[in-house]
Amino acid sequence: MAGLNLAKCRKIVRAAFAKGKELDLKPLSVVVLDSGGNVLAFERQDGAAAGRFQIADGKANAAVMMGVPSSKMMERAEQQAYFVDALNGVYGGRFIPVPGGVLVKDKKGIIMGAVGVTGDTSENDALCAIAGIEAATFFAEA
Repeated sequence: MAGLNLAKCRKIVRAAFAKGKELDLKPLSVVVLDSGGNVLAFERQDGAAAGRFQIADGKANAAVMMGVPSSKMMERAEQQAYFVDALNGVYGGRFIPVPGGVLVKDKKGIIMGAVGVTGDTSENDALCAIAGIEAATFFAEA
């Protein structure tokens, strides 16, 4: 299985957008990060707000930096708000602990990176991220 190369990233983005269209969602923005939090790909659908990159990036970064989906970081924020607030400072504001940041894993369970989606409800964003990851033949942890 190839790593998170450009072809795989494009497949993730296209499939996430297709899922959004299937569900009749608002315009989406999708970012793909590698395991170090570096941006590999980003696209914003026509009509998506300009500031969506930062939100998608923050969701994906929250997942990849802590090794758990951003939905789990939301649960942690509800229990330990000060800790999660401190993480946002540690990661330079690139830390958004809400659903939509989904880990990308290989068949051995190794984290390859993360996908962040924003534009609709956080739960719908996560569904689109999962669809993209699975279309690229990776495994999603949401």
